[in-house]
Amino acid sequence: MEEETQTASRENIDSLAGVDADTGNIFEKIDAWVDGFFRLLPNIAVALVLLVVFWFLARGVAALVRRSGKKRGRDNLGDVGASLLRWLVTILGLMLAVTVVAPSISPGDLFAGLGIGSVAIGFAFKDILQNMLAGILILIRQPSEVGDQIVSGGHEGTVERIETRATLIKTYDGRRVVIPNSDIYTDAVVVNTAFDKRRSQYDVLIGCSDDFDEACRIMIATAGTCEGVLSDPAPEAIPWGMDADGNTVRLRWWTDSKRSDVVHVWGRVIRDVYNALNEAGVDLPYPTRMVLFHDQTEATDGDRTAQREGWPQKGDSPEPRRIADAIAKAGRQEG
Repeated sequence: MEEETQTASRENIDSLAGVDADTGNIFEKIDAWVDGFFRLLPNIAVALVLLVVFWFLARGVAALVRRSGKKRGRDNLGDVGASLLRWLVTILGLMLAVTVVAPSISPGDLFAGLGIGSVAIGFAFKDILQNMLAGILILIRQPSEVGDQIVSGGHEGTVERIETRATLIKTYDGRRVVIPNSDIYTDAVVVNTAFDKRRSQYDVLIGCSDDFDEACRIMIATAGTCEGVLSDPAPEAIPWGMDADGNTVRLRWWTDSKRSDVVHVWGRVIRDVYNALNEAGVDLPYPTRMVLFHDQTEATDGDRTAQREGWPQKGDSPEPRRIADAIAKAGRQEG
């Protein structure tokens, strides 16, 4: 037993001695690393110079793309393209610098690692990348431009800026709405200023006995003299329906497509057409409703043994109590 204990102690001492020997190897490795660092200093210097060159090259390419976009009236597209190319050239310079510092790493290895990293980044930033791609496609296809008035997702306003992530619009009441580009690209968007002219319409109710042709003539003549109404296409009035309260005439006119023109001209047309029809004696009826009241109170009201529910009176039902009789009875009681 004592011999086994001594053997175990001897093995522990040998293992500690091995640890001391490994300590010397650690210092040797550190010394080798330092020597390797000094041997790599020229490569590191070349890599830094290469990074600086590619940094300036990226700025130059970005400036060239941005200037080209401005010349073609595509400022937003130029800004986005310049940003993407600047990052692309910078990343390319960084990869070349890595291969210079570590010659054992080939460009193929870097591209393979970049591909795996791109997949991971794509999953992590799915929404951001989706909006970025949608923004690029919007800028290329240009369904709307800066200054256009659009309706998207229940929001309406003027496009201020189209960025890689979102489109900024200014509403007519002075607020800013940030709409993700993926929503604009995948959902329906109404561009109110896509064309120079825009049509408005309003249904006017006239009397059943009024002449359709005369009412249409008055409306067309009046709308044509309103400020802001275009003469080509000319205003038109169409008999549109025979409703319960009167006959309907649909009045149509064209204006500039901007919201301010549409709203102000709308108000002038409605005001002037109303005054013209009123002066010409054309009836402008309001909806008419008739409400009939019937007294169902009976003389036996309150007597649950004789009270009858419902109307009209049938058979031997109790005699209904009239309002006039109740008023006369109340007057006699007061007298």
